[in-house]
Amino acid sequence: MTIAYLCIVVAIFIPLFCVGYAKFSTKGYNNRSPREFLAKLEGKAKRANFAQLNSYEVFPPFAAGVIVAHQLHANQTAIDTLAVLFICVRIAYVLLYIQDIHLWRSYAWFAGLFLTISLFFICI
Repeated sequence: MTIAYLCIVVAIFIPLFCVGYAKFSTKGYNNRSPREFLAKLEGKAKRANFAQLNSYEVFPPFAAGVIVAHQLHANQTAIDTLAVLFICVRIAYVLLYIQDIHLWRSYAWFAGLFLTISLFFICI
């Protein structure tokens, strides 16, 4: 298994961290109606939930990009580097989102998008 493939696995857990923070940083979590609980959150917990949703949105293109780059037989070091950078940027994105540092959060989001797109065009 390549480092890039391991990054796909890591990316699976990023939204789970976010929702865990959202659910357990605030009192009153009810597992019988988690969506209702999440919909009523405010502050950092609410932003953690939003980071969770965004993490699910960016996962499919990232995973596809890693797979496409492998299928194109791109340089493995380049694929691994882009994938690791993506994970670092996404972790920064989540932390910036939770802390409400919105401008830098947007920069991190665009960096993640650039890294994902780069995986598709790595052989050019």
